[in-house]
Amino acid sequence: MEAVLSRSVQIISPTCTQVRGMATLKDIRIRLKSVTNIQKITKSMKMVSAAKYARAERELRPAKPYGAGAKSFYEKAEVTPDETKPNHLIVAVTSDRGLCGGIHTSVVKAIKADLEEKKPGGEFKIICVGDKTKLILSKLFANEMLYSFNNIGKTPPTFADANLIAKTIMDSGYKFDSGSLYYNVFKSVVSYKTTAQPIFSQESVSNAKKISLYDSVDDPMLESYNEFNLTSLIYYALKEGACSEQSSRMTAMEGASKNAGEMIDKLQMTYNRTRQAVITRELIEIISGAAAL
Repeated sequence: MEAVLSRSVQIISPTCTQVRGMATLKDIRIRLKSVTNIQKITKSMKMVSAAKYARAERELRPAKPYGAGAKSFYEKAEVTPDETKPNHLIVAVTSDRGLCGGIHTSVVKAIKADLEEKKPGGEFKIICVGDKTKLILSKLFANEMLYSFNNIGKTPPTFADANLIAKTIMDSGYKFDSGSLYYNVFKSVVSYKTTAQPIFSQESVSNAKKISLYDSVDDPMLESYNEFNLTSLIYYALKEGACSEQSSRMTAMEGASKNAGEMIDKLQMTYNRTRQAVITRELIEIISGAAAL
């Protein structure tokens, strides 16, 4: 007698089927919960940014005379760069924190545009204040990176922070004749302007046309005043950048919360329609089964 061996195969039929491209109720519910949590985070970040923006705006007012005084000195003394020394220094002022729109990339775009337009014949070096510009500029100009500063933007900038940056620039050993300080100037809650402020070395300041207007200006005093002048400009740029960043982040988080709200409404409507379709299909199956008996 021939023995016939057969393997039993367990057939598992799915309890629910899903059409390709159609989300199930569970998928929609998970997505809805995720977007709702994101909206809660963006609303919280907007409230935090609003409080930080109010403080940054208050601290910006007493910092404006520092920048105005430094700019006035360059204008009154008629400081101009020496064309025979084309070495140029670029200082980009941003921060380490993101989620604030294109406020950091605008500084990078301004630097790239000026470099393409001016095309300096000599060498140029870049100093990045904040990791956001460092991440981008280090890929484009890796050999031109001189220094970078991090931990910017977590706390309100102080004059000591600006003094550390200015002292590092002056003690770097890089002999530059002219430079540009790139930062964002606060205009309103929804607008800012990326500005390039010229900065000069001590040699350029000492060779200015009208430096004689300032009495008793010897080399040690001129060195100290030039460092203070550069520190004042950097301090003013940090304050302007901090205020612009907080206002931009507040606007960005408000837009993100609005977009999340619109997505929640669409997902809720899709969830309700899918749930109604599932209930209707189950009722049809029950009625069809009862009619077949």
